[in-house]
Amino acid sequence: MASHGIPRYSLKEKSEEARKQELRKIENYQELDQLVREKIAEQKYTPETLQKISELLTKNPEYYTVWNYRRRVLQHEFAQAASSGSSEAAPDQLTTLIKNDLLFLIPLLRSFPKCYWIWNYRLWLLDEAKLLLPLPISRKIWEEELVLVGKMLSLDSRNFHGWGYRRIVVGTLESLTPEEQGKTMTQAEFEYAKKMIGTNLSNFSAWHYRTKLIQRLLNENSATDEERKKMLDDELELIHRALCDPYDQSLWFYHQNLMCTFDPAVSGQTMAPNLSRSERLDYLRQEIEEIQDMLDGAEDCKYIYQALIDCTLLASKVEGTMSSGDQQKVLSWISELKKMDPLRRGRWLDFERSLCR
Repeated sequence: MASHGIPRYSLKEKSEEARKQELRKIENYQELDQLVREKIAEQKYTPETLQKISELLTKNPEYYTVWNYRRRVLQHEFAQAASSGSSEAAPDQLTTLIKNDLLFLIPLLRSFPKCYWIWNYRLWLLDEAKLLLPLPISRKIWEEELVLVGKMLSLDSRNFHGWGYRRIVVGTLESLTPEEQGKTMTQAEFEYAKKMIGTNLSNFSAWHYRTKLIQRLLNENSATDEERKKMLDDELELIHRALCDPYDQSLWFYHQNLMCTFDPAVSGQTMAPNLSRSERLDYLRQEIEEIQDMLDGAEDCKYIYQALIDCTLLASKVEGTMSSGDQQKVLSWISELKKMDPLRRGRWLDFERSLCR
């Protein structure tokens, strides 16, 4: 069988020597797996066992049971370090153990950046640092982690694992900040998301992160209705500039999120909850004009038609009725979508029928 014209298997027969090498690799892996399981069953939580676990995870980081074995060995070493008798030496020993294990994970994350088990284990290690180490030391380790995740997102800016991980790291750092400092990282993270969007407009994760930060930023600054409206205007201007490429679905997701601000059903949870009915309608009518202008030269872009339909229906919801003129426009846009989006033709037909009832 072939995929994209590429044979799944080589047409050349493997040599006998190559087959033997593969068999040896399989046998070595099975022997290593068996050895690790035996040592864990015998509760031999030694540095040698940890080394064998490292070898096994380097070969197969998706083997989640072995990550749990590693936790057991580390917990045993943590307990030994904590009861070593010297209260001054214990934090140093624990810090070394944790940092060494964090270093072990770096090459694995580079090779397997989307492996859940590596991320989960790394967070467990960092949580142990928070539990076992003095606050200044654990905070420094978490600060170093923020630098690391920044570097990782520079290499792969759309890795949603990395973005979710960054949110956790930032939240933990905020919780580790002494109360008297009373400073959150929201503004700095907002600027970071802005920078990442500027680097790559298609970065859906960065846009999503931005939506979460805006609400926090406004609430922390006790923003007035005018300041909230200014933020909304700025965001609309930003997305309109970005939509110079209307074929980018990531941008339309963010646009759709902004349009929720005008929906009476959910507007109370948005950045500008106190807009009047007439203000909502003004925004929506202006938005429809902006989007219609995008059709010039992009008549084959289905996202534009979908946005026009959504905004027109939302305006009708705010008004409480749909005019016959708006209904005809929506039906004409659906007609275009039926032609350019045949895979979802059934959906557009159902939508069309619902409007004509």
